[in-house]
Amino acid sequence: QVHLVESGGGLVQAGGSLTLSCAYSGPIKTGHGMGWFRQAPGKERDLAAAISWRGATYYEPSVKGRFTISRDDAKNTMYLQMNNLKPEDTAVYYCNTNPSTPDFWGQGTRVTVSA
Repeated sequence: QVHLVESGGGLVQAGGSLTLSCAYSGPIKTGHGMGWFRQAPGKERDLAAAISWRGATYYEPSVKGRFTISRDDAKNTMYLQMNNLKPEDTAVYYCNTNPSTPDFWGQGTRVTVSA
């Protein structure tokens, strides 16, 4: 059974940085793409960044150049380094496979960016 646990969220001022972590266990190993998704208040959950099992990355245009996704399968952990945060980055951030697997959604970690 797969478990995904997000951590690292918090309250930060605009221009600040945070690093999110996603600890995963179960059958998520080499061969699975993974992603960070986010859901802002009143909006749908969308993909913010993704990384393939080969390490190829994708970024949603609004975060490109500010966010960096990485994964360490030896530690069963995926990361999202977020720099120059903006109020519009405020959301609950979730990790999942990419494409997402409905049964794998966790509680997420909340990021709040104040102006």
